[in-house]
This record gives sequence, C-alpha cells and structure tokens, in this order.
Amino acid sequence: MENPVIIFGAGDLGVQALDIFRRNNVLVYGLLDDHKDLHGKQFGEVSVLGDTDDTGFLNIIGPKCEAFVAIGERSVRERLVDTLVEECKSMPVNAIHDTSVISEMAVIGHGNLIAARVTIGPKSVLGHHCLVQTAAVIDANSHIGDYVTIGTGAIINDRVRLDDGVFVGSGAIIVSGITIGKNARIGAGSVVVENVPAGATYFGNPARKI
Repeated sequence: MENPVIIFGAGDLGVQALDIFRRNNVLVYGLLDDHKDLHGKQFGEVSVLGDTDDTGFLNIIGPKCEAFVAIGERSVRERLVDTLVEECKSMPVNAIHDTSVISEMAVIGHGNLIAARVTIGPKSVLGHHCLVQTAAVIDANSHIGDYVTIGTGAIINDRVRLDDGVFVGSGAIIVSGITIGKNARIGAGSVVVENVPAGATYFGNPARKI
C-alpha cells in the first residue's frame, strides 16, 4: 500500500490496526475517535486528531489517502463505512498482519482486520469489514459474509458458511460443512456441530441454543 491511512477508532482495535500498518511500513496520519478524552493522545508518534465526523479530515480521504474503520460495535462500523463510501467515495482498506498466512487461492474483500497468525485456506472467501482475531483459522472452501467477527483462536473448519453479521467467540470450533445464519452469535469455547439459524445464540460443547 503506497498511500497513508487515517484510522477511525482509537480504542484497542485502533491500536491493533495501527500496529499492523506500522509493521507493513504504511504511514498512518492519525486516528479519529468520538471520545473527547482520547483527543490529543499519542501512540508513539501518531496522535488522535479529532472526531470521526470532522470534515477537515474526511476531506483528505480519497485518491491519496486511505481509511480504515477499527470500531468493534457493528452499527457504528457500518455507519462510518457508509459515510466513507457515499461522501468520500473511498472504500476502507484491509489491515492484514504480516504474520498471517492467506492462500493465494483465497478471496479477501475490503476493510477487514486480519490479525497476527491468522490462517485462511484455499478457495475460502472473506467478505467486507470483518474482524478476524489472533490465530483464528478459516479452513479451505469456507465462505464468510460481511461484518463477521471471528474471535481469537477460533477454528472455522472447511466448507463452513458464516452469513453476514455472525459473531464467533474466542476459541470456538465450527465443524466442517456447518452454516451459521445471519446475525447469529456463537459463545466462546463452543463446539458447533449443527446448523445455526439466523439471529440465534448458541453456546456449549456441543453448542445448544440459549
């Protein structure tokens, strides 16, 4: 990536994204966050510059400056992505840790955070604006929708489908061939052995609806 980046969000995800970009030798202009107490805070030589809706900073995003949205709350992330796409005509870039292993036969969308030691297997598809945390595994020929969160150490086995908005907690295991419906939630450490309907919450080993 040749262009510098502005990061939206200065919490833990923002700092994580900053670390990823710095490891990849990408210049970060600064971070934006709506929490006033963070304004002016510095992470190394990079500062929190202002609010996420500050037009002075939004106006520089475009052909010569990229954006990345590092906010965990999905509704806020969606709103900021919509603003960047509609008003700035800019699709957020990916933040991909240099220790991740991504197959050349995998397809990766835009605006994703892919953390350290993540593995994504061949023929897998990762949608847009997902959070894939440290050491998670997405095995071969799996399909991950948009705005999906996959927690630290979670294992998504081959031929799994996670629809848009799914949340998979840390250490969870989704066995081969399972489909998890839109906006469903899987608790940390769960082992999912059956399909999960949209909007449901499953927890346990084996995972059951709660």
